[in-house]
Amino acid sequence: MSTSFINLLKVNKVLDNEINEYFNRQIKLWGEDTQNSLQNKKVAIIGSGGLGCTLAIALGASGIGEFTFVDFDTVGVHNIHRQIGFKVGDDGKYKAEVLKELMESRCPYVKVNAFTQSFDEFAKKDLTFDLIIDATDNLPTRAAINEYCMKNNQPWIYGSVEEFHGQVCFFEKASYEAIFQINDRKPNGIACPIVMHIGSLQANLAIRYLTGLSVKKDILYYLSFDKDGILETKKFNLPTK
Repeated sequence: MSTSFINLLKVNKVLDNEINEYFNRQIKLWGEDTQNSLQNKKVAIIGSGGLGCTLAIALGASGIGEFTFVDFDTVGVHNIHRQIGFKVGDDGKYKAEVLKELMESRCPYVKVNAFTQSFDEFAKKDLTFDLIIDATDNLPTRAAINEYCMKNNQPWIYGSVEEFHGQVCFFEKASYEAIFQINDRKPNGIACPIVMHIGSLQANLAIRYLTGLSVKKDILYYLSFDKDGILETKKFNLPTK
């Protein structure tokens, strides 16, 4: 056995030890084999605003091998209070590119792609992913994601927020357009914590799915506060074809 090969084995052993230490708490949760399997997963996050930022932070250092961010928008000062991946000084930069830098700085074991274009343009690339996550803020784009995913038998996770409430759903067979009326209505005011809450729920569904844990599909979760300030979670079984 050559000296160079022995040195390579030593380097790989050191790298494996570093990776195991980095993901120590997750390995305790689901084991080393499952953790290693995440390196082969590819996830696309459509939208790099409030939900996209939360998803980047929640999933970006989980060990998933490759992320793709899609967003043509740039950071504005009014975004920063609820889009936690950005800071003062980022205004004018492409959101997707800022999140790419953030994820790479937090986890050296991830590959990140940033596309500063619309979803319609991105969809023409015909790339393949294990999961697509909606982090957009408008219904027409979600309808386009739904159409693309149904056509390609692609699982995807929907999320939306407004004021103090939000919705999450892992779509498999149900159609988004069969449930929601598509228009160009913009959301009202939004509180930062609900954005993080809904993004975290999306991330939980994503990581369970990608690690092979059970996930109930085609159920819409609606979270809101009632008039007394009590948090309510309602579940709706969606019609499937």
